[in-house]
Amino acid sequence: MTLPFLINMLAAYVMALLGMAFFTLLERKALGYIQIRKGPNKVGLAGIPQPFADALKLLIKEQSKPTMSNMTPFLVAPTLSLFLALLMWSLYPHSSPVTLLPFSVLMFLCISSLNVYTTLSAGWFSNSKYSLLGALRSVAQTISYEVSMALILLGTLSLLMSYNMYNLQNNQWTPIMMISIPLFLVWFTTTLAETNRTPFDFAEGESELVSGFNTEYSSGPFALIFMAEYTSILVMSLFSSIFFLTTNSNYLISDLLLTTKTLILSFTFIWIRGTFPRMRYDLLMNLTWKSFLPFSLSMLLILIPLSLLI
Repeated sequence: MTLPFLINMLAAYVMALLGMAFFTLLERKALGYIQIRKGPNKVGLAGIPQPFADALKLLIKEQSKPTMSNMTPFLVAPTLSLFLALLMWSLYPHSSPVTLLPFSVLMFLCISSLNVYTTLSAGWFSNSKYSLLGALRSVAQTISYEVSMALILLGTLSLLMSYNMYNLQNNQWTPIMMISIPLFLVWFTTTLAETNRTPFDFAEGESELVSGFNTEYSSGPFALIFMAEYTSILVMSLFSSIFFLTTNSNYLISDLLLTTKTLILSFTFIWIRGTFPRMRYDLLMNLTWKSFLPFSLSMLLILIPLSLLI
C-alpha cells in the first residue's frame, strides 16, 4: 500500500465517523421536535458538541466483564462490526476514490452479509439467554431480507449493465426509481430491515429481551456497536442513492447531488422511527417471504428481458 492510498483511506474513515456522530445528533434533535420537545441543547452551542460528550462518557465508563462470557470473541465482535461498516465506505465512488474495484457491488453484498456473523457472535459469546435470543432473531431477519435485497439489486443491475459503483454513478442518465417506484420502495424497506431500524428493530427489544444481543455490553464495546449501526445507516443510504437515484453529471455536481440524496434518505430513516410502531415478528418474516420475495422475482423476470431490449 502506498502512502497516498493510506491517507485517503484514513480520511474516508474519519469523515465517515464524524458524519455518523453528527447524524446521531440530527436524530435526537429530529425525534425531539417530532415528539414536541427539545432535543439535546445544553452542551456547548445549541448542543452541537453533544456527540463528543456521549462518546467520552461511554469510553471512560467501566467495562463490565460477564463472568460466564467468552471474553476474547466477546470483545472482538463489536470491533469487527464497526470495521465492516467502515470497510463499506471504501467503496464510495467519489471523484477521488479510495479503491477502484471493478466488481464493487458484489463486494458490497459480501461485506453486508458478514454483519450477520458479528451479531451472532455478540449474542452467542455473551453466554446470556437474552443476548442469544436477540442475536438469533436478528440473524433470521437479516438473512431473510438479504435474499430479497440481492434479487432486487440484481434486477436493478440488469438495467444499469455494470457492477462497478463508479460507473453506476457517472454513466447513468435516468434514475432507476423513475422506471420502477415500487422496486425502490421495496429496496428501501429492505434496507430498514437490514440495518435493524424501526419498524423492524427486533435485534434490540427492551420490552421482551431486556436489550437484545447487546444486553451484556457496556462502555467502549457498546459504543462500537452503536457506531456500527449508525455508520451502516449512512452507507446504506449512500448506496441506495447510487443504485436508484443517480444521474449523469460532472464530478463536482455529481458529488454534491449524491451527498444531498444520501442526507435525504438518512433523514427518512429518522422520520420513519418517529412515525411507525414496531411490527410483530411473524408479520416481519411474512413480509419478506410472502411479499418481497415474489415481488422481487417478478421484477427480475420483467427487467432482464427489458435490459436485453435496451
